[in-house]
Amino acid sequence: MLADYGLIGLFFVVAILFSLVMVIIPIALRYLKIIPSNPNPIKESIFECGMETTGKTWVQFNFHYYFYALVFLALDVLVVFLYPWAVQLKQLGPFGLYVVLILVFIVFVGYIYAWKKKALEWK
Repeated sequence: MLADYGLIGLFFVVAILFSLVMVIIPIALRYLKIIPSNPNPIKESIFECGMETTGKTWVQFNFHYYFYALVFLALDVLVVFLYPWAVQLKQLGPFGLYVVLILVFIVFVGYIYAWKKKALEWK
């Protein structure tokens, strides 16, 4: 059992080391003068599409994106809980089935609530 957790710990160590190495490599290459450094104001300016904006630059973000993101997040969390349940279904027995049915029911009620409030309609 401890070996299983050891593999998870090893995975975290490798992930952290990989992340650190990916950040350190460009810094080291710049100090070794392998990567050229020619700063100028044009290179450091904000680049979006190559054209100067016309009109107002502040555009209000449509809040419906947030509703869709929340529904997507709720369904992702549901999948995260359903996958281990499906793997261990025989060991959990009827109690596991009842617990997952309650979870699915709660998510379904939330989905129906959002539907009734017309939060999922694009206007």
